[in-house]
Amino acid sequence: MPMTTRDSSSGAESSMDFNNHETPTKRSVSGSPSVDEEEAEDAEVWDQFNRRFREVQSVLDRNRALIQQVNNNHRSRVADNMVKNVGLIQEINGNISKVVSLYSDLSSNFSTFFHHRNDNANAKPTN
Repeated sequence: MPMTTRDSSSGAESSMDFNNHETPTKRSVSGSPSVDEEEAEDAEVWDQFNRRFREVQSVLDRNRALIQQVNNNHRSRVADNMVKNVGLIQEINGNISKVVSLYSDLSSNFSTFFHHRNDNANAKPTN
């Protein structure tokens, strides 16, 4: 089940497909994922979450710098700097929207991953 998220830096979509692996994986006789496959899937999913959290942190760091610049411009009381603040504040607002979108995607992806994993666990035959 592929999941699509927005890449905040380019506006492009990126796919988070929990079933697509570049390396071959073992399948158990019943067709449910083997332990090795589940571990590889877990590692890939956590890596994807980690990349998204780093992306969020990058946007938040950018906002911190923008807010500092807005504060410096405001303290200067120079008319040109006040005009610059309009664009800086617009960028801050856009970045806040990106962070909200990224966290929403993370939440959805996290939920889907655990539902997917739970479904796989329930599909395993009991011996």
